Amino acid sequence: MKQEVNIVWLKRDLRLLDHEPLMLALNSEVPTLLLYIFEPMLLNDAHYSERHFDFIKQSLVNMNEKLIAVGTQLLIIESDALHAFKTLNSRFDIKNVFSYQETGLLLTFKRDIQLKEYFKTQKIHWSESVSNGVVRGLKNRTNWKEHWIAFINKDFDHPNFDNSTLFSVSRVKQIESSFKSVDLGTEKTTLFQKGGTTTALKYFEGFLEERINGYNTHYSKPLTSRNYSSRLSPYLAWGNLSIRMVAQKAASFKSQIKNKRNLNSFLSRLRWQAHFIEKFEMEYQMEYRNVHAAFRTLDKPSNLEIQQAWKEGKTGYPMVDAGMRCLVTTGFVNFRIRAMLVSFFTHHLWQPWQDASEHMAQQFLDFEPGIHYPQLQMQAGVTGINTVRIYSPVRNSLDHDPDAVFLKKWLPELAHLPVPYIHEPWKMPAMEAVFQNFELGKDYPLPIVDAALARKHAQDILYGIKKDAKSKAESRRIVSKHTNPGREIWPGGGEIRS
Repeated sequence: MKQEVNIVWLKRDLRLLDHEPLMLALNSEVPTLLLYIFEPMLLNDAHYSERHFDFIKQSLVNMNEKLIAVGTQLLIIESDALHAFKTLNSRFDIKNVFSYQETGLLLTFKRDIQLKEYFKTQKIHWSESVSNGVVRGLKNRTNWKEHWIAFINKDFDHPNFDNSTLFSVSRVKQIESSFKSVDLGTEKTTLFQKGGTTTALKYFEGFLEERINGYNTHYSKPLTSRNYSSRLSPYLAWGNLSIRMVAQKAASFKSQIKNKRNLNSFLSRLRWQAHFIEKFEMEYQMEYRNVHAAFRTLDKPSNLEIQQAWKEGKTGYPMVDAGMRCLVTTGFVNFRIRAMLVSFFTHHLWQPWQDASEHMAQQFLDFEPGIHYPQLQMQAGVTGINTVRIYSPVRNSLDHDPDAVFLKKWLPELAHLPVPYIHEPWKMPAMEAVFQNFELGKDYPLPIVDAALARKHAQDILYGIKKDAKSKAESRRIVSKHTNPGREIWPGGGEIRS
């Protein structure tokens, strides 16, 4: 007779704290196996890159360091998910699979449908817990805010490893021999943040104790935002921390934080994170088409040459180029730079946002499908319900990096120029260029488009569509489905029960 087993299938929930699926499995008397699958369909998907998988590996190593104390480790394999479960089910009698619901790419959605059918035929119960308050199957946002706040205020689902029945390390290694193993080694000298709950908590504690005091002041600054923001986004995207843990711990620091506006701003962004993922959960077609039907007729021919210049940070607009180079090198830029990069691509270069999706996803260390697509569409101006924001690269440069410190760091070819010409090198007089030993078009690219003309062209077309009567009807549909009734504010000015 085959041994009964429960399986906790880890995906974007790489932690041991506040983990309902793990808690439920350990509360059962059935032995538990903890599983992570590196799926070829994701390893080969164009949205993912080595930086993501390194972060995942670092997170898994960190989990194993904690699990060894309770006599077990993760089963980490490379396999198609269905093949993995079939193989395990041939050796064991799988009673339950515990996991979180996943708001992912279309291919993971199709994979889950396939697995549901298999589990059904094998009489395997699949328990999927709600992830960070995102609700599956909603038709509209009535009462969503109240539900989310109740979810965040709920007690933690900390697993109890005492008296739990877990597979021994030697047993896990024995099972692993039936699969393709995974090398968990990663590059040590990159500028990317390292994965794992231990590292996440260090970032979080440093933020609450010090960096939060400059949060609102520096959040929009391209250079200093990385020193004053929480830097928790990759740890939330890959589940090293739960939103509930972060929200409750942050709220508990209220008495220690001088400027409460900084705390309130941070807490509101946690809810907006869930808000955008909920949008994608409710309308997954955002992955490949404009959510607003009226904008699906936009004619934006792909131009691979200018797209490549944008990807390489060679558009001739310093803030665009510096932002892209910083993102490619570090995996992080602040929200304003992200929005500007997409705005420039979709408005000034007049390229379809779909062509930016894979490149941006590859670069963002915190790539989260549920945020990625709604944000791409919002910045591209195709939601029909948001203000069309066409970010001026020069204005953002002058306003948020007036001394060109960020530009000098990422554009060394411009660093020796007088500051005004770092912002706008095309305005340098010919004689000054000779003195500076600088040739525009050789040492740094000529502007790839005329920003003013490109902006007007985009504005005229997008606002023309928004004003159309049919467009307004579609906008009402989107508002009804995706917008929370009433004002979206935190009760108590940002307090969460802790």
